[in-house]
Amino acid sequence: MSGATLDPRLANARVAPRKKFQFSWADPRFRSLVWQVVIVGGIALLVWYLAHNTARNLAARHIATGFDFLGKSAAIPIGESLLPFTSSVSTYGLALVIGILNTLKLAVVGVVLATILGTLVGIGRLSPNWLVSRLTGIYVETLRNIPVLLQLFFWAALLQTLPGPRQAFHPIAGVFLSNRGIKLPTIDWLPGHLWVLVAFLIGLAGTIAWSRAARRRQDMTGVKPLVWPAGVLLLIGLPAVVWLALGLPLALDVPALRGFNFAGGMTVTPEYGAMLLGLVLYTATYIAEIVRTGILAVPQGQWEAAGALGLGRGQLLRRIVLPQALRVIVPPMTSQYLNLIKNSSLGVAIGYAETVSIANTTLNQTGQAIEGIAIIMVVYLAFSLSISLFMNWYNARIALVER
Repeated sequence: MSGATLDPRLANARVAPRKKFQFSWADPRFRSLVWQVVIVGGIALLVWYLAHNTARNLAARHIATGFDFLGKSAAIPIGESLLPFTSSVSTYGLALVIGILNTLKLAVVGVVLATILGTLVGIGRLSPNWLVSRLTGIYVETLRNIPVLLQLFFWAALLQTLPGPRQAFHPIAGVFLSNRGIKLPTIDWLPGHLWVLVAFLIGLAGTIAWSRAARRRQDMTGVKPLVWPAGVLLLIGLPAVVWLALGLPLALDVPALRGFNFAGGMTVTPEYGAMLLGLVLYTATYIAEIVRTGILAVPQGQWEAAGALGLGRGQLLRRIVLPQALRVIVPPMTSQYLNLIKNSSLGVAIGYAETVSIANTTLNQTGQAIEGIAIIMVVYLAFSLSISLFMNWYNARIALVER
């Protein structure tokens, strides 16, 4: 190479040859391999012993094993179900599927509401308003120090003290609060409504795509096109056009008192309401502290620079602080989502038909304790791994990349 000068020390340097693997205890790589084989073999031997011992004890007691019981009819009364279920006719497998769906219904709604409430409370704790910061502080310090099971008992007992259907509270039109639950108006679902939902999802995808395109144009030109007109057109206009084109009715199915109970509308049962209130209010206290810590982790210079630009507190939080705080908030937030999902198993204590409750009833009736516990473990493991994978993907997406 012309113009290049080699260091004499580098010219005389030699690359040390890689040491050959030796089957000798003096070689650390050989010792490491031996210990790994011993540990894996010990674990395999332990698993074999436990499985063999369990099978032998079950055979000695004439207890059948397997999952054949899932196809048998289940005499399980289930008060809350997303699928049609008839006691003594439907199978144990369907009952367990209903329990899993009830757990998902509680977990998905609970995660969304706890995130919203926890974020607002966390921001409120840093509010310059003395009353807001003190009230949010009292809420956090009080509810997070009371066991969640006691809170579930409290909300279940409180909802059961509501008056009967004839004396139900009627705060607004179409809404009734009684000891039978909360009755709400709903849409009388028709097959055509599915196409309206598809149109809404297409509009949502189009809005996200347009928002990203507007951000790219802002990066290139410094001018960001308006996003909200396209969002309104796609999210509201497109479903409305499909609705009108199919001639779907606009009427709602409004609940009304018929005899000793309500007819029509949808029902939020007291058990589901108690579980949702208890889990959301309890988990939101921990999320609030995570959000508060994440906001405090943003350097003070960012606040001062945003203030110098004339940004209001709302814009400062939304555009400057929270996007940077997310990198601190997301990892511990994953643990709180997992805790909420696992705490949903406490529904058995107040009669909510979730996975653990139905699985316990199933194994008590069939005697298949090992299979029942295995199903519970697999279900919650699948939930936890799914949440962890999604949150890890999102955390990697928002992470800072050094170039």
